[in-house]
Amino acid sequence: MTVAELKQAVLALSREDKQQLLLETLPEISQEVMQDRAFLMQLLPVFMNLVKDSGVDLQQLMQFAMMMNGGRPQS
Repeated sequence: MTVAELKQAVLALSREDKQQLLLETLPEISQEVMQDRAFLMQLLPVFMNLVKDSGVDLQQLMQFAMMMNGGRPQS
């Protein structure tokens, strides 16, 4: 299956199925691809635009990130 075929199939899913797919596959997919720092720098703007477009307050997101990190800034 090509990337284009896979994309078409995923976009045809219902909203709930897309959500389930992301929650179930993102952790597994990200373990491998996040090892490439160049890819991570490509992905970060995509993620930040998703957050911005969702209306989530970036300050709240930062507070959540700090909670996930035990209150310690990343070094």
